[in-house]
Amino acid sequence: MPALAWNVRESVRAVPRTVPPIAPSAGNSVRLPRRSKLPRTFAAFQSPSYRIMWPANFSSLLSRWMQMTLLGWMVLTLTDSAFLVSLVGFFSLAPMLFVGLLSGVLADRFDRLKLLRVTQVVGFVAGIGMAAILVMGREEFWHAYVTITLVGSAWALELPTRRSMIHDLVGSNGVTNAVALDSIGMNASAMVGPALAGVLISQVDVVGGYVAVVVFSMVSMVLVWMLRLDIKGRASAARRRMMVDLLVGVRYTLRQRTLLAVVLITIVMNVLFFPYRFLIPVIARDVLGVGPDLMGLMDSVAGLGASAGAIAIASSTNMRRHGLIFIGGSVLAAVCLMGFSFSKVYLMSLALLLVLGAGTAGFSTMQATVVMLVARAGMRGKALGVISLAIGTSPAGSLIVGALAERVGAPMAITIISGVSLSLLFLIGLLMPSIRAQTRLKGNGE
Repeated sequence: MPALAWNVRESVRAVPRTVPPIAPSAGNSVRLPRRSKLPRTFAAFQSPSYRIMWPANFSSLLSRWMQMTLLGWMVLTLTDSAFLVSLVGFFSLAPMLFVGLLSGVLADRFDRLKLLRVTQVVGFVAGIGMAAILVMGREEFWHAYVTITLVGSAWALELPTRRSMIHDLVGSNGVTNAVALDSIGMNASAMVGPALAGVLISQVDVVGGYVAVVVFSMVSMVLVWMLRLDIKGRASAARRRMMVDLLVGVRYTLRQRTLLAVVLITIVMNVLFFPYRFLIPVIARDVLGVGPDLMGLMDSVAGLGASAGAIAIASSTNMRRHGLIFIGGSVLAAVCLMGFSFSKVYLMSLALLLVLGAGTAGFSTMQATVVMLVARAGMRGKALGVISLAIGTSPAGSLIVGALAERVGAPMAITIISGVSLSLLFLIGLLMPSIRAQTRLKGNGE
């Protein structure tokens, strides 16, 4: 153990406690060639590999969001328990806690394309298995937990792997645009997936919805297999034991004040904000009195707002305060969530969720962007792995909101978590002003 600690100290000895400032980058998006016909908003699509990766990611996420809605509704109809519905969220995100940090190290050490292919195969197999159970009419509520755990495990490995590849494809100047476009895909899938699942439930039941899930998973898998990249992890430059790499990544992230703020805000949002989604079926049926089709629309409208917000960010040409957008979007989303908890009118709930989604665009887009711009080249995958670990705290939030909903009702549970998250966000912004300051970058060679 002393030798391990010495290796960690040696690995981070050269890491500065603060990132030195550089001149503001006016080109935080890909610089378009003069003859390019692409608008600046879609600059990252100049990369042929990115043009394949984007629809692959969209299809994969679409199937994931559909499964969240399909399985949540299935558990609700089988058990009539808000707590058991919230466990769908718990098991979908629990792998982040155990796989997240390891996945960041793997993304730095091994062939990222092979890792991405593994995630697609796992997701496809999980979808096929659940679809077969539904076709045979043998479904039990616990089948949802097994299926979504496999899907969540694939997602925990996929997220830092894919986003490390994005930086390799477009570089520091293009990363804001590329991640914003990636977030547009994520938000669009969060918009289309639940709505499509809700319509399918009302028309062909959960089993018909899972047939569509399998189709989208297969499309994603085929597209990933079409990718041809010569981008691998830095195995030759990282010969230390994996445990050392894990500890180096954690220590590096915690010593950078801006990265630490990103980690803390990520924990707040994932524990106290995003678990509200797992109560959407309960709110839709028991508070607003609507069926699965309108429930799906309600679950998807936040994705519409998030897509609009992400497009606005992708269109920006001279962004300097990435962290301010990150925390500001989080605060806006939490305020809207509190308003949503008091709403008993369906259209008002939709409007609040729409603006809430716009706020989450600032959070989701800038979360990875700040990390990739601030972390030095050899630490990006590890830092993103720490973010994945922070996202992995979400299962605790699912349990908290589920237990609160059982005790005080779903609306009051959402009021409580939104109020606490607002308080903590203001505290972090006050105590860590670097997150609100102009972004300071680390070059590839540093």
